[in-house]
Amino acid sequence: MPLVEINFDGIVGPSHNYAGLSLGNLAATRNAGAPSYPRSAALQGLAKMRGNRGLGLAQGFFVPLPRPSTGWLEQLAADSATDPALVAGAWSASSMWTANAATVSPAPDTADGRCHLSVANLVTMPHRSHEWPDTLRQLQLAFADRAHFAVHGPVPPTFGDEGAANHMRLCGGHGAPGVEVFVYGRPGGPFPARQNVEASRIIARRHGLDPARVLFIEQSPEAIAAGAFHNDVVAVADGLTLFTHEQAFADPAAACAAIRAACPGAQIVEVPASAVPLAEAIRSYLFNAQLLTLPGGQQALVVPGECRESAPVWSYLQDMLSGSGPIRRVEVVDVRQSMANGGGPACLRLRVVADPATVDPRFLLDERRADMIEQVVARYWPEQIDTADVGSEALATTVIAARARLLEALDLSALS
Repeated sequence: MPLVEINFDGIVGPSHNYAGLSLGNLAATRNAGAPSYPRSAALQGLAKMRGNRGLGLAQGFFVPLPRPSTGWLEQLAADSATDPALVAGAWSASSMWTANAATVSPAPDTADGRCHLSVANLVTMPHRSHEWPDTLRQLQLAFADRAHFAVHGPVPPTFGDEGAANHMRLCGGHGAPGVEVFVYGRPGGPFPARQNVEASRIIARRHGLDPARVLFIEQSPEAIAAGAFHNDVVAVADGLTLFTHEQAFADPAAACAAIRAACPGAQIVEVPASAVPLAEAIRSYLFNAQLLTLPGGQQALVVPGECRESAPVWSYLQDMLSGSGPIRRVEVVDVRQSMANGGGPACLRLRVVADPATVDPRFLLDERRADMIEQVVARYWPEQIDTADVGSEALATTVIAARARLLEALDLSALS
């Protein structure tokens, strides 16, 4: 079977809560302390996955990581009385945003002709820094076929790496070599720059990428300061199309020129700030959309419902569709529970270009598995979590049991 793009979405975990742990993520900090609804969150994510399958696209998933992470708390000697933020970090369900799980280089780009995945270290944010060992276990299981995949551990923690959220690929087809674009930030300003350029360079080398087909582009400090904590909040690419805000990159003219030089067929759809101000693009997550090529070749943009509620964003999208650009369709999805914690449709997925027959089938979504996930979530996921409940024995018992039921249903108890 030819190579296809498989979107692996994170199933929202039963400990999903709004502790406001992510500095620079304006939605997360704005909603800190609000009640969360894990059951609704997981069902919304599943509905998005089913919607993509309905468009004729291959769809995979990753299961929630074990929470609470008691081993991490033991290492920190933390307790809820003196270290509430650290305790909340041990309960975080942020692995649902699988765009941060790893950086992926498809086989046509690599020296050895295998798809390479490097798990992200996520060291900038304490609540995410302990995700990678369990994420790595899942990647090694899903992509265990060593003839087709190479799964790497994290970049040394000296250099922060946030995975595919700061990585884009432009290509004429999934089976053809592409141009990989690594977007990094520089420290300074009110919020941390999470992607270190050296981390990106290490990944490009270990994946065996052709230097002539790799670009390293600096993210705009203005965008980071405005709340674009990852590049995928202000830019997204698919095929030969780059959909970007004009303030996404530190030097927009140079970035676009470099992309066109490396990938002559690239089409850059640049949204001007005069049409959609940077703050509104970040609030609505216009660019944290899934830009997808449908089986018929048409490109579609899957956006959160917040885009339809934004007058400037929705007006821009309607004007875009009435034109002759490469993006010909807009699909609206409800992922409000994820959005309230700072993650839109693109945050929820990791793109892997591969032959689905080479992937462990337990991680590929079909109607049977979708039904099983829905049944387990509806029965065992908490309906509501108040932040005061985080750290309680009663909630821990519920969360642990819910995840165990899901793993059992999906024949993934090896990840217990």
